[in-house]
Amino acid sequence: MSDQQQEYRVLARKYRPRNFDELIGQDALVRTLTNAIESNRLHHAYMLTGVRGVGKTTTARIIAKAINYKGKDGKAGPTAGPTDDCTLCQAISESRHPDVLEMDAASRTGVGDIRELIEGVRYAPTEARYKVYIIDEVHMLSTSAFNALLKTLEEPPPHVKFIFATTEIREVPVTILSRCQRFDLRRVDEETLLKHYTNICGKETIKAEEEALRLISRAADGSVRDGLSLLDQAIALGQGNVATDAVKEMLGLADRGRVHKLFVSALSGDTATALTQTDEMHKMGIDPLVMMKDMLAICHQTIKTKVVKGDAADIARLLPEEREQLLDTAAKFSMPGLHKAWQILLKGIQEIQQSPQPAAAAEVIIVRLGYAALLPDPTQAGGSGGGTGTTLAGGKAGAGNAGNSGAVRALVSNGSPVAAPVTTPATQPRIVANSNLDSLEAIVACLEENGAMALANYVRYHVGLIKLQPQRIEVALVGNHPKNLASDLAAKLTSLAGQRWVVSIGAGNAQPTLRQQEELAYQAKKNEIMQSPLVQELVKYFPGVELTDK
Repeated sequence: MSDQQQEYRVLARKYRPRNFDELIGQDALVRTLTNAIESNRLHHAYMLTGVRGVGKTTTARIIAKAINYKGKDGKAGPTAGPTDDCTLCQAISESRHPDVLEMDAASRTGVGDIRELIEGVRYAPTEARYKVYIIDEVHMLSTSAFNALLKTLEEPPPHVKFIFATTEIREVPVTILSRCQRFDLRRVDEETLLKHYTNICGKETIKAEEEALRLISRAADGSVRDGLSLLDQAIALGQGNVATDAVKEMLGLADRGRVHKLFVSALSGDTATALTQTDEMHKMGIDPLVMMKDMLAICHQTIKTKVVKGDAADIARLLPEEREQLLDTAAKFSMPGLHKAWQILLKGIQEIQQSPQPAAAAEVIIVRLGYAALLPDPTQAGGSGGGTGTTLAGGKAGAGNAGNSGAVRALVSNGSPVAAPVTTPATQPRIVANSNLDSLEAIVACLEENGAMALANYVRYHVGLIKLQPQRIEVALVGNHPKNLASDLAAKLTSLAGQRWVVSIGAGNAQPTLRQQEELAYQAKKNEIMQSPLVQELVKYFPGVELTDK
């Protein structure tokens, strides 16, 4: 084995940031810590949190080097700049300095480990300015260990600094958090990662295609270390060259294209083709759970594309063929259909996780998607309603949304009819002919057209019609309505018609409110759909299936 092979270090270690200038994607953290170091306002405990690979442990080491920096002559003070010329800092980088102690809380979780640490706190550092304790994955400590640390963490000796790192900040007790200065390390964005990986390829004299590096940056999901590991793998795969096609194969993006075709087949109702595609992917060794999660991700992207028309930043960064595929899929399916597919896939993932036969469970989910695609849209039942739909719960009936149903009770008259005073408004509204106000529906439509949306809504929900004559309407008020609803309605109709209208509250038998009529029509359509042969056939295969408007 050659010396070059023996000395090879993975990219994640070789290009680990050594100072704040090299730390990427954490500008707020760098600015805050730089100002704190330069103004000598150092906290005694820091809590660094974030997903894997964003630089928590690296930042902890940089802080330890910055506050202990002494320079070549050993007389320099803390610095936020480069620390390469300090032998003490070099020892910290190599994890061999006696005053900077790193502890893995995942393997040392007990109270005994913390007591041992606390015993060493009282001793002054041997060489460094501060004794620094770096505790990684601090959330893994036991409750007793956290309690043992509390007092020391609240009032540590002036020569001691604590730096904690964790990926699960919610599992750290608030009593610990309240004693620390917290920094949330954010995911590094794709463009920053792309620039970083391009620079590394240049230093390594690796020929890399920009699109290949972009795919790696996207797959890294904000983790610098994950991306560098993928880049290492891609370099090995391409024998020194990083090509787009090779990276696609390595990341399984070709399989994702197959999953997209499966998604389209299932939602199109082509169940036979979808089952064949599922079987082919199973023979290729694709995990059914991974396949369903990929379909769920495609469903999410399709819904998002349908809403924003491909303008979202994460969709705009996709490969051209992927973006075009999403746009085509979004145009092909309705929002209710995609929403139902999301529900089926989300529930299906849970079923696969619990099933002793994941492949069989996946096939049943595909069948479920196919049957849902063939169901009529409630908005189209009975030849009425608008829009297109592809799922059982594809939308709300054209008659309106569900509301409170039941018999309408007319209220007892409370006196004389309510008449509106004749007034001349400052701005004359459009005059409406009385002949156009010949029904309660027409009155509500007129109110809406003239901007009285709130009043129209109150009439829709709380007014039951008893009698309607020219310039006179007798109604029953139901529900929790405004006190002056009748007088407000009379005034508005007078204003719109240019003639005096009288609204009286009667005690006769009233018609249901418009809202209740819509609900009754909706329920009738719903029952009609449930009695259709197609739905009855579905009930045989999926007992307990219900028609919803979600």
